[in-house]
Order: sequence, then structure tokens, then C-alpha cells
Amino acid sequence: MVIFYLINIMKILHILKTYPGESAKKIIEEHKKDNHVEILNMSDTKDYAKDYNYIVELIEKADRVISW
Repeated sequence: MVIFYLINIMKILHILKTYPGESAKKIIEEHKKDNHVEILNMSDTKDYAKDYNYIVELIEKADRVISW
């Protein structure tokens, strides 16, 4: 008898306003073990005001959004 388990892989978006601390890094690494994780680092030099549609698209596709 073969039993198939459906694994519900969540899409998690982490939005980083600043460089992540140790606790944030640990949580993100734990999420990566069982989920699809996207990280949007807002503290880099990229001008995200021009990429507003891209940010909204990431949020819409995510099952869970976590802001740090």
C-alpha cells in the first residue's frame, strides 16, 4: 500500500527594512526548510519607489508576509 502525503508548501515573503538581526536570520532559515521563501531587502541601495508594481506582485503571490 502506498500512501501519498500532500505537502502544503507555503510561499513566505520576508520584507527587510534594515539588515536582519540574528533572530530574524534564524527564523528565515527555519522557514526555508519547509517553504518557498522570498526575501525583499529594502535596506539596499535600489530605488523601490520605481518598482512599486513588483513589490505589490510579490505580496499578492505570497501566502504569508512578514515585515522586519
